[in-house]
Amino acid sequence: MQEFPQELQSKRTRCVVYTRVMGYHRPVESFNLGKKGEHRERVKFKQECDFKSYKNI
Repeated sequence: MQEFPQELQSKRTRCVVYTRVMGYHRPVESFNLGKKGEHRERVKFKQECDFKSYKNI
């Protein structure tokens, strides 16, 4: 993991990550150890969208 620059350390803020579980959005920090491990192993993807094809909507 890359080291964060020391001069910017004081400007950092805590980020709460939410994920959808069983139809509800829950913060990952509230998960137990096993569920956090499952979340870390999930395959993440980014779906590209071609907005040019939606110009007639």
